[in-house]
Amino acid sequence: MAYTAGIDIGANYAKVVILDEERKIVGKSMIRTGFNYPVAAEKSLDAALEDAGLKRDDIAYVAATGFGRYMVPFRDIQITELTCHAKGAWFMFPNTRTVLDVGGSTIKAIRCDDKGKVKAFRLNDKCAAGTGAFLEKTARYMGYDTGDIAALAEKSQEMVSVSSVCAVFAESEVINHLSSGKKPEDIMNGSIVSLAGRAAQLMKRVGMEKEYTVTGGMTRIKGFVDAMAKAVKSDVNILADDMGQWCGALGAAILSQDRVRKLAQLKEASQTA
Repeated sequence: MAYTAGIDIGANYAKVVILDEERKIVGKSMIRTGFNYPVAAEKSLDAALEDAGLKRDDIAYVAATGFGRYMVPFRDIQITELTCHAKGAWFMFPNTRTVLDVGGSTIKAIRCDDKGKVKAFRLNDKCAAGTGAFLEKTARYMGYDTGDIAALAEKSQEMVSVSSVCAVFAESEVINHLSSGKKPEDIMNGSIVSLAGRAAQLMKRVGMEKEYTVTGGMTRIKGFVDAMAKAVKSDVNILADDMGQWCGALGAAILSQDRVRKLAQLKEASQTA
């Protein structure tokens, strides 16, 4: 059996998905990227292979995506995050026409066709206030860790508006709210709603069409998913079992499989010519 792997080297995490020939996920992993991308790539693949009970020789093809895709030493091909997230979202939800990927350093809005191919896209990578890093920084301002964001927001009884579109000004706004006695959970709720609003504007700029699928690490935060649904006035698809974090790697693994099949067809054609 020919297995394929997709590896997504992001600014914060390296993620791997391994598929079998039936496009079933047989192994996956996620580790901190750190400063050495090639090492992170090796470790994340080894972890996914262990999860799948496979060896390196079992992998027929590897596609790399993400910020550090060119630094994956064992890649067979590199593919943009836009292409991989669109393909991964379409694979899980075939009626997807607009994908929103919310990462730690960027937000990507993608409009795709009925085959999961990218038709248009917009990026917001100029300011941390428009990315997941904004919530991480907000949590740290208030003395919490990144892992506390979801639970903190769920405790909120009301929303405290955080309207600044600049991360620096937003920090001052959060500090002012704390000084005036506002509760951290309500400030976090307001920050999440603010981020969702910016993301929805990016989707509008790409010419969004239903269905909407949201990917990335922010999909673990129910408050953000709810805020996105409210911002776009529609239900949004979320990959089950926190797979939103692996959507780019999943798309890369699917595209790896497509490549393996195409190469096999070309080989067969050349042999019969």
